[in-house]
Formats: sequence, structure tokens, C-alpha cells
Amino acid sequence: MEQAKAPDVLTRIRWPLRLTWAGLWAERLSRAFWPLWTVALATLAILAFGLQDMVALEAAWTGLVAAIVGAVWSLTRGLRQFRIPTRAEALARLDASLPGQPLSALADDQAIGGSDPASVAVWQAHRARMAARAAAARPVRPELHLASRDPFGLRYMALTLFVCALMFGSIWRVASVTGLGPGPAEAMMNGPTWEGWAQPPLYTGKPALYLNDISARTLDLPRGTRVQVRLYGEVGALTLSETVSGATTPAPASDLAQSFEVMQDGAIAINGPGGREWKIMALKDAPPLVQIKGEVTRERDGKMRLPFGVEDDFGIAGGKATVTLDLAKIDRRFGLTPDPEPRAPLELDLPLPISGNRAKFEEALVEDISQHPFANMPVQVRLEVTDAAGQTGGTAPLSLILPGKRFFDPFAAAIIELRRDLLWNRANGPQTAQIFRAVTHLPEDLIRDQATFDRLLAAIDRLAAAGSDLTPALRDDLAKELWEIALLVEEGDLASARERLQRAQDRLNEAIRNGADPAEIQNLMDELRAATDDYMRLLAEEAERNPDGGQADAGQQMQITGDQIQKMMDEIQRLMEEGKMAEAAQAMAMLQQLLENLKMTEGQGGQGGPQMPGMKGLQETLRDQQGLSDEAFRQLQQGDRPGDDDPLAEEQRQLRERLDALNGQQLPGPDTESGEAGRQSLDEAERQMEQAERALRQGDLSGALDRQADAMDRMRDGLRALNDAQAEAERQGRTGDGVPGGNADPNGAPDPLGRDTGNAGRIGSDDNLLNGQDVQRRAQDLLDEIRRRAGEQQRAENERDYLKRLLDLF
Repeated sequence: MEQAKAPDVLTRIRWPLRLTWAGLWAERLSRAFWPLWTVALATLAILAFGLQDMVALEAAWTGLVAAIVGAVWSLTRGLRQFRIPTRAEALARLDASLPGQPLSALADDQAIGGSDPASVAVWQAHRARMAARAAAARPVRPELHLASRDPFGLRYMALTLFVCALMFGSIWRVASVTGLGPGPAEAMMNGPTWEGWAQPPLYTGKPALYLNDISARTLDLPRGTRVQVRLYGEVGALTLSETVSGATTPAPASDLAQSFEVMQDGAIAINGPGGREWKIMALKDAPPLVQIKGEVTRERDGKMRLPFGVEDDFGIAGGKATVTLDLAKIDRRFGLTPDPEPRAPLELDLPLPISGNRAKFEEALVEDISQHPFANMPVQVRLEVTDAAGQTGGTAPLSLILPGKRFFDPFAAAIIELRRDLLWNRANGPQTAQIFRAVTHLPEDLIRDQATFDRLLAAIDRLAAAGSDLTPALRDDLAKELWEIALLVEEGDLASARERLQRAQDRLNEAIRNGADPAEIQNLMDELRAATDDYMRLLAEEAERNPDGGQADAGQQMQITGDQIQKMMDEIQRLMEEGKMAEAAQAMAMLQQLLENLKMTEGQGGQGGPQMPGMKGLQETLRDQQGLSDEAFRQLQQGDRPGDDDPLAEEQRQLRERLDALNGQQLPGPDTESGEAGRQSLDEAERQMEQAERALRQGDLSGALDRQADAMDRMRDGLRALNDAQAEAERQGRTGDGVPGGNADPNGAPDPLGRDTGNAGRIGSDDNLLNGQDVQRRAQDLLDEIRRRAGEQQRAENERDYLKRLLDLF
């Protein structure tokens, strides 16, 4: 009974055994015959590419014999190494994959204890356990790894070559190898025959054609298509005639192997038994076209942006922009009086698509050429592109001022101008050194950083020492040094926030006067906003550290809020966007004067009096919320990474709890309409922050950004309402009707229009103008000042026009 279990088990593992056996076949065949199919695939690939038609007959025969020898050697080697796998080997491999080798155990007999019932019972239990293990057998995968036998990966090379041949070659060209076989006698017995191929240029992407399979009488072939024809049989039985190559000395018509290129319309005819004729239309490869699309502009960082478009029938291979100096349009004065030294045109490679279609596309050439001698000078720009056939296309020369970095600091601009003179002609060296000496004679307030000034003096000494013997290498080195010094003067790391604020104001004023690009003005406006924020923050911190330090001169200084300054800068930006540069310059002068006289008390967003507890914390919470929103936006642009949203959500929770705690503190106007409106706005901001926290935990960065924006809007509304409540309390304190201790300033000087500046110096005060002779005198003084400024010829034309319009109104 127990012995009968072994056949039953073998029946149950029939399919795992067969599959394991098949795997042994695959394993041994691959190990024995991988060189054979490697040689076969490589040979087929070479034949499909048509190499046998491109080389001499002897070389083709040599390659064919080598392939046959390689195949025979591989086959012989494989037959010697190959061993037919047996069923027993498959059974042994399957058994070895099972724990305890149950198949071998089932084939064993009990050696001792056959008469002992207990021993027999143990043996039967053992066989039953082995039978259960054998029944769970699974096919064993074959070991098909050949890396140790093929360390150079020859089989993969052959396979890759074969795939490329199928994609870019022609499998029909393999048949052309038969032309190497028959001798003249056999060819004569079979009669004359022929074969032909047409291979278009590779850059066209068109496939090769086997002419024997083409029955059409008319063929459209790109110019440059290579035609190869082989004639078999008795010489002269078949002849070839063609009028497409335009050759003046064509090969004899009876040559057995002929090759030529299609260069013009014409015909190809194979004359004789089984011959054929085609009318060929030579497709012309049109030269590429390139156009400048739009205006050449200057980016914010000074880079040139030149948009262009390209079109070609098959695609371009390269292109360049050539920039040459336009001497006829240069103002040849001062350092540009002498003739310029010879300088090669500036050539810039046009950007091409890395992937995709190069036949028609639009791109933009963006290059930083600010340090080149041609920067900010009249030039002519010409674009030129080349296709794969070597044909070129270009644009007409475009005259323009080559964009480069602009310097708004007067001294930085002077350094750049003298650097330009030095690069124009080395003969300007002594004169440039003299001008530098004169400019730096009294350096007060010229360069704020002493280290930068020392670098400039060292460069001047080197230039003066060279004199008229200035070498090109030293000139270029000095030009590089002067460029870096000008950058430090223009954008250097200033020692204090006040200097940075002053620098930002000066640069913006200079840009407005010089009519800078809108992008540059926007960049400078952003810089002014940042510098103003830093300066006001430092003033607030100083007021917090020393609350009584500035009260002595409160009567001479105005007190202004951060929101009002932001409104003034918004108004300046609006005027500039509308092109009202004169009005913008006037508003800028007013802002500059206000900032110079600025006196901050604790809390830059509040009014002039003592700030209620919690107001400063609300402002800090708003700034932190803005920073958190910026961080969420950066992560949205860079792609969300696992775990990044959780820290953001935790920060959002902390900000929400901070806002909740601040809202519970003493805030201005607890029983006023403005105060209650401010508290309601803060409650709504807290709800929006809670929703933003939930969105962050769910990985919804876009939704979180929307909620954070709403929360910041509500917080700003709340701060404005609370500021109004505090201002109202201060006004009541001054009249004795409200909270005592307001910021009344009985000695405060009125503004030029006669209004009291004690109301925290707010812009747009609601106080009425003074009446009587005093206000008339002040109005007359203002008109006299406007007339005086309108008569100053050194002022900008647009500013004087604005002043004249004011006089016409009044």
C-alpha cells in the first residue's frame, strides 16, 4: 500500500517535472550554442545594412567566409558541449529544490525494523510526510545567466546591432549576398538579372528602397540619394543608363556594379531582358529659414533675450548669432575718439531643442554679455542656421543697442564707462588713469566700503604704471577688476540698513531719470521695498530696546506707519507703470524725505501712541505666515517629497495657536466697531489657518496655499481695523474724551498745508486746512517754489512739464 504512493506522487508532480526538464533543455542549449546565434545575428545585421554592397567583392567574400567559419566553429563547439538532459536529471533537480529531498526518500526502503510495528509506523509516517512535501513541488527555473561565459557581452552587442538593422536597414538587402555566389557560367545559364537599391541621405529619416520590389514608374527621391545597381549575367546583356547624377563622365553602361547619387530630375533605365525604367523626381532640400521673433530685450539681471524662430524641411543642425560693432552709429567722442582696436565679431550659439522636432520651432537666445566690450553699444546682429545638407539661411543685419547690465549708481556707471574706453583702445590707458585720479581725489561719500576703494586705487596704480605699454593681457585683467569693483559699488554689501535704504532710493531715482526698462524699475522697486522693511524693522527693535530715547525731538520728526509707506510705494509703482515719470519722481522725493525724517515707535504697523499688548505679536505672526506660505509654494514648484508636508502642517498649527493666544490678549477698541471688526477678522484668519493645516496634512499644497492667502488677508484686515481703533482712542485721549495718555503733541509743527502732525503724522489726515492769511501765505510760498523749480533748466524735461501743468491749474 505504501509502495504505491510513490507513483501517485510522480503523477501529481508531472507538470512541475516536465517544466523543470524543459528548463534544463533551455539552459544547456543556451550555454552550448550562444556563440552560434551571436554570429548569426551579427551577420544578418551587417547584411541588412548592406555592407556587402558597399565594399569590394574580395572584402565581401572575406567577410562571408569568416562568418561561415565562425558559424561552423560555434556549431561544432556547441555539439561537443551539449548533453541531452534526462528525466532522471530533471527529477534530481526538482528533488534538490524541496526540503529533505522527498522524492529520494520515497524511493528508499526500510532497512531494519521491518518486523517491529512501532518502527513500521514511524517509517510510514516519514513516507507520508515526504509524500506531502513532494506534492507541493514547483518547477525549478533554469540558470540562463551567461555572464561568466560571455564576459564582454558579445551576445548583447549582436542583438542590439540586429535590432538597429531592422529599424534603419532593410531585411531585403540580405538577399543581395546571393550576388556573390553565382559565377559567370551559372549566371549565363539562369539568364541575366539585376538588383538595385536607393538609399536616401540619413538626415532625411527616409528608409532605403529595394528597386526590384518597386513597380511604380515614377519615384520621388531626395537629392543626394545614393543608387546602387548590380548586373548579373554576361557582360553587355544588361546595361544601365541614367540622367539623374549629372555626371559628365559616367561609368560604362555595361559595368556589373554601378553607384551614383540623384542630383537632378531625370530617369534611370535598366536595358535588356527583365529590365525596368523609372522617372525620377529629385526632391530639393530647401535652405533653412530663420527669423527674429519680437524685440531684443534686457532681462532683470542684465542678460540679453533674443527670440527667434527656425523652419526647415528636414531640420537644422546648428546655428549662431553674429554680433558686429556698428561704427557708423557710435558717438565717437571722449574715449571713443581713436579708432577701435581690431576685435573679432561676437558669436553666440543658438539654442536648439534637445529632443523633438528641429524642422520648425521657436526659441530664445538668452546670454549674459554685459562684460563684453560691445555691451550697451550700437551693433548689428545677424542670425544664421545650417541644415544637415550644409545649406545655410540667415537674417538681415538687425541694428540695435546690445543689451547689457545697467548701472544706476553714478560712480559705478563712471567706472564702467572708463572700462569701456580702455577696451576700445589701449591708447586710452594714460588718459583713463588720469581721469580716475581726478575722480578719486576727494573720495568723501564716493565709495562707502573702504576695501572696495582700496581695490580701485590698486587698479589705478597698475594702469598708471603700464602707461603706453599696456599689454592686451593686462588690459583684460584690469577690465575684469574694474567690472568687479563697479558691481561692488552698485550692489555691494552695505554696512547698515540705512545705507542700503539710501542706496536703493538713489538707484531708483537714477533709473527713473534715465528712463530705464520697466523690468529694471520693477526690480529696483522690489529692492526698495525690501530695504525699507529692513530699516523699519531695525527702528522698531531699537524703539523696543530704548523706548524713551527719541522723545526729545518728537516735535521735529514725523511719525508714520508701515502701511502708509507701503501705500506710497504702491502709488509710485502705479505712476511708473502708467508712464507718469515726472509724477513718480515727485512722489519718490516725498517718500525719500519722509524716510529721512522717519521716527518709529514700538510696532511699525501701529500708530504713534503706546501700543496695546498683542499688536506686535500679530505683526510677527503675519510675517511668519507669509514665510510659511512661501515655503509651501517652493515645495509645490520643486515637487512634493514624502514627509515635507508634515513639518509644514506642524508649523501651521503653531501659528494658529499663537494667533488664538494673541486674540485673547488685550487689543485696542474692545467696545468699538473697529475693534470688534478686527477681532472677527482674526477669528476668520484662525479658521482659514486650521483649514490650511488640514490641507497640508492631506498633501494638498495647492489648497493649503489658497487657505493661507485667505488667512493673511483676514489678518491684514484685522490689523487695519485694530489700528483704526487705536487711532480713534488716541484722538479721544487728546481731546479729553477717551483713553488718557494719548500721543498728543501740542508743540508739533504743522505740515506745509497747515495740518497738525500730532495725529501720528498719518498721511491723508482728516484735519481741516487752516483758514485766513496764514494759509494764503503758505499757498503763495508753494507757488513760488513751483515756479522756481520749473525755471531750472538742469531739471529733467518731463519733471519741468509736470511743474508747468501744476502752475496752469493754480
